[in-house]
Amino acid sequence: MNSHPLLKFEVSQLSIAERIQLAEDLWDSILDCDDKLFLMDAQKQELDSRLANYQQDTTTGSSWDEVRQRLGISQ
Repeated sequence: MNSHPLLKFEVSQLSIAERIQLAEDLWDSILDCDDKLFLMDAQKQELDSRLANYQQDTTTGSSWDEVRQRLGISQ
C-alpha cells in the first residue's frame, strides 16, 4: 500500500511525540472495529504466551503509563 506523498511529508513535519500520538489514535480507531479483526493462530499463541509469562511474574514489563513517561509522551 502506497501512501500519498503529501501525507508522508505532513507526517514527517510532526514531532516524535505527535507522531506517536497519531499512531495511538490510528490504533484506537482500528480497535473500534474489533469485530472485524482476526488473529492468526500463531498470533493468538504468542499473545497467550506473553500473557502467561506476565502472569507468572508481574514485575516484568512496563505499564503503558511507564512507557509513555520514558518516551516523554503526554496522555
